[in-house]
Formats: sequence, C-alpha cells, structure tokens
Amino acid sequence: MHPTRSSDSQAWLAVISLAFAAFVFNTSEFAPIGLLSGIAASFDMSIAETGLMMTYYAWVVALASLPAILLLSDVERRRLLLVVFGLFIGCHIVSAVAWSFSVLMISRIGVALAHAVFWAITAAIAMRIAPEGKRHQAVSLLITGATLASILGLPLGRLISEWMSWRMTFALIGLCATLLLLITLKLLPRLPSENAGSISSLPLLLKRPALVGLYLLILLVVTAHFTAYSYIEPLVQQVLGFSGHQTTLVLLIYGCAGLTGALLFSRLYRLLRAGVLLVAVALIATSLLVLVPWVQQSAQLVLIAAIWGMGVTLMTLTAQVLVLELAADATDIATAMFSGLYNVGIGGGALIGSQIIVQAGLAHTSSVGAALALIALLGLVCGLGWTLLRR
Repeated sequence: MHPTRSSDSQAWLAVISLAFAAFVFNTSEFAPIGLLSGIAASFDMSIAETGLMMTYYAWVVALASLPAILLLSDVERRRLLLVVFGLFIGCHIVSAVAWSFSVLMISRIGVALAHAVFWAITAAIAMRIAPEGKRHQAVSLLITGATLASILGLPLGRLISEWMSWRMTFALIGLCATLLLLITLKLLPRLPSENAGSISSLPLLLKRPALVGLYLLILLVVTAHFTAYSYIEPLVQQVLGFSGHQTTLVLLIYGCAGLTGALLFSRLYRLLRAGVLLVAVALIATSLLVLVPWVQQSAQLVLIAAIWGMGVTLMTLTAQVLVLELAADATDIATAMFSGLYNVGIGGGALIGSQIIVQAGLAHTSSVGAALALIALLGLVCGLGWTLLRR
C-alpha cells in the first residue's frame, strides 16, 4: 500500500509541476494583452501595431507545432521538455532587454517555438504520468494551470508593468521558468516517446470526421474569442469607460470564472460529454454579443467577464480531452494539430481585431467576434444533431 501511495504522490507532484509550467507558458503568451499600452509607448507605436505581436506569436506556434513534433517524435520526453525550458528562458532574457521592437519580436518568436513544442507534448505527458484512473483530472489540472495565467499571470503582469515596466514582467516570467526547470528535472521521470504518431498518422487522423469537425470548430471559436479579447485592455478603458484598475479587476474575474469552470469540468464532462462544448460556445457567443451594447456599470461588466471566462475554459478543456480520445493512437500529433489550430485562431483573431480597429473602430471588435462565435454555435448544433440522427 505504501509504495502505491508514494508512487501516486510522486505522480501528482510531477503533474502539478507541469500545471505550473502551463501557467508560466500561457502567462508569457498572453502577457502582451495587458502590456500593449506600455510596449506601444516604449517604441512610439500604435496599439493596433503592437497588438500584432499576438498574431506573429500565435502563427509561429501554429506553423511550428506539427513539424516540430514530427521531427522530434523519437526524442525522450523529459529531455525534450528541459530543452524547451532552456529556449524559453533564454528568449525571455532577450525580451527583457530588447532595445527595439524588432528585437522584441525576434525574442518572442523564440518563445513561440518553445511554446509550440511544450503544448504539443505536455497533455499526453500528463495523462501518462497520472495515477491510474485519473487521466482526465490530470489534463484538467494542466489546463487549470493555463487558466491561472488569466487569473493571476495576466493581471500580475499588468500590475508589474504599472509599478515598474513591461520589461520586468518578461524578466520575472524567465525567472519563474528557471525555477520550474529545476523542479521538473527533479520530479519528472524518463519518458520514452510513446504513441507520438508519425507523418503516416496524418491521413488517418484527417479521415476521422468527428476529429476534423472538432478542429474546425475550435479554429472558429478561438478566432471569435481573440478578435475581442486581444484588445480587452483598450476596449474596457476607451470604449466602455472604465479605469485601469477596473480593467485589471475584469481580467481577474475572467480568470477566476475560468478556474471555476476547470474545477467543475470533470463532473460536467462525465454527465454531458460533448454537450459541455455546446454550453461553452453558447456562453462565449452570448458574452461577445452583449459586451458593448449592454455593459454600462461595473456589475454588468463583471458578470459578462465571468460568463466569458467560464465558457472559454470549458471549451478548451472539453476540446483537448475529446482530441486525445478521438486520436488515442497518435496523441502527440493530434495535440500538435490542436495546438497549431488553436494558435491560428489566436493570431487570426488578433489580426481581424487589428483591422477592425483601423477600419471601423475598437467598439466593433466584440460584435464581429460574436458573429463568428454564433456561426460556430450553429455549426456545432447541426453537427450534434446529425450525429444523433445517425444513431
């Protein structure tokens, strides 16, 4: 009995260390959302121009995810993860001292490459090292760590930027990653590559209608979300008229609601399975639709932020688990495709939002995002209905 408890404890500690790593990696990806004004001021640029950092970063992740995992399919996973951490840390040092926007972007591209490999392998690693019968909880914990980036990482990054500078935000992210590298070195066992898949897996995966449909749905929903969320800082302040402190509070509420969704996920998924995805997309579409026309007071803004945050987290968790279930024979390839398409959505949303700001104004980012989310919701309803009819 005791060895089992000890083994389970070691496994959970390793999963928790991956969850903290997910927190750090996602904090880095989304930190520019709360730092746009400071970065723009440093390099004498517009918010629309600096907002394209999100697009460049996300599209590098999207382009690199699948090729990287194909090239690295035979590499032992612990060693690969440590190399990823090293690249991530080095690039954050460069970000912190960047003397031009071009240098900052080069360093962010390096971070994006590390991010691509990290998210291509960690969900499968978490499921492999989790105690028996706890695979869904392990993935939920991993995504909870990513969600905490919105709860604590993004608001804290913004506060650090206000108190000191946006450079210090990147420096502290690098420091946290260094500590996690040492912890991972201690806790994570050797993990030979397993069920990673290969280039021959791609045609087989693309012949699975449910998996392809899920990928397309995630691409559209994530694009809808980031069309508005990439510019949430200026949107809340310049369009809705709230203060900088209230903006930080909104980000905190958004993240706390996401954490609640992550904690509820396992129970909801057991009861509803794909139905959770339907509820999540409906919450996202509703939030985007009413954000600008309905919100006039802080209580209304807090409510919308909470609904929005819970919807995004439930959507991400459900999609990640469904991908792993639908492609159990090629988990790393399928996850790399998921991560890549997710980041195409992030970059596409940031780009669409940037163009909307230039052509129509900041206030229209949420309505365009809502339109995309409603299209995704309609497609999901039709897809689930077709599945039921075929049974």
